[in-house]
Amino acid sequence: MNSDTELAPAVRSILEAARERPGGDGVVDVDARSLPDALAAAETDGRVPVIAEVKPTSPTADGTRADDPVELAEAMVDGGAAAISVLTEPTHFDGSPEALTRIREAVDVPVLRKDFVLDEAGMDVVDADLLLLIARFVDDLEALVTAARERGFQPLVEVHDHEELETALEAGAEIIGVNNRDLARLEVDLETFESVAPHVPDDVTLIAESGISSPADVRRMREADADALLVGSAIMDHGAGDSDVTENARRLVQAESTDATETEQT
Repeated sequence: MNSDTELAPAVRSILEAARERPGGDGVVDVDARSLPDALAAAETDGRVPVIAEVKPTSPTADGTRADDPVELAEAMVDGGAAAISVLTEPTHFDGSPEALTRIREAVDVPVLRKDFVLDEAGMDVVDADLLLLIARFVDDLEALVTAARERGFQPLVEVHDHEELETALEAGAEIIGVNNRDLARLEVDLETFESVAPHVPDDVTLIAESGISSPADVRRMREADADALLVGSAIMDHGAGDSDVTENARRLVQAESTDATETEQT
């Protein structure tokens, strides 16, 4: 794990809270829905594979959304989302494992648990189809990837640079997300994905994360070989509490369609 001193204060606070949270009462055993299958189904249907994120708030958000998380998730699926990501971190994101459980019962697409999991105990909190592991924050990534798979999770390993990518590949990661947000300064740069993506093997499912806010951003990440996009704030639109989540998702999901491109250019 890299030194906490290299992280933004908000990120250090999140990690401190994660270290203090208890794990589950027992080892979970998940019957997971396949993310690669869901992404392939979206492609076949002519949709950009988008993993839409239920994120009530965050340290970088302009506000909060108090909508029922199940209603938000269902609206995202109605808008064409291929999968749903759910923040379960309670202190800084207003998330909860209970919200994830309710969402997973309500939708028929894969559900990612988005949290700051640092050890095996942190995995055993709630059933999900995918589990986020952030390469920068764990000491033995290979052991955690193995432990996640033993529980039935599909581990999504998040990286930010080429060094972390190498660590993820050595750990056997088959689903990798490249976070465009620099956790030291919380700045977003889509060139991050573009610089890392060429080094990712073709048999790895590659996801672009953070900073994707427009159809043009979607096309840019897809041209850089993103198999899917993880989008939170642009769909949640925290600054507008009554924003239509279904339409927000749909405009990104349809970003590669001819009609959507022509509409954006006019």
